This record gives sequence, structure tokens and C-alpha cells, in this order.
Amino acid sequence: MDFLRGIADWKQTRVEKVRTDMESLGRCPDCRGRGFTSSFTSVYLPPTYDAIFDCPGCNGSGQYEDWNGNNA
Repeated sequence: MDFLRGIADWKQTRVEKVRTDMESLGRCPDCRGRGFTSSFTSVYLPPTYDAIFDCPGCNGSGQYEDWNGNNA
């Protein structure tokens, strides 16, 4: 169980670091400031993208302030 707890702690630390880094840059942590998210189905080269959606965290703006307002 210590192994699984270590992985969970590592993942949480990584998520917090990304959020802090994106906050300092003023970018949405979910889309990393792009304003959109995409999904792809093919794992073969090259990946085939299904669709591109506005980021639900920042509503497509890519701004940290919008993400923080939606996730507060």
C-alpha cells in the first residue's frame, strides 16, 4: 500500500506544480493556455484527432483567471 500511496502523492504533487506554473504564466492549467482540448482515437502514427472542444475549465479563453473563477 505504501507503493500506491507514493504514486498518488507523486501525482498530486505534479498536479499542484502544473497549477502553480500555469498560475504564474496566467494560463489555464487544464488546456495549458491553448483554450481548447482535443481527443484522438488512433494510437498509431500519426494520431487521428476526433474533435477539438473549447476547454471546459476556462470556457475557451486559456486564461488562469477564468479557470480559477470556474473552479473556485
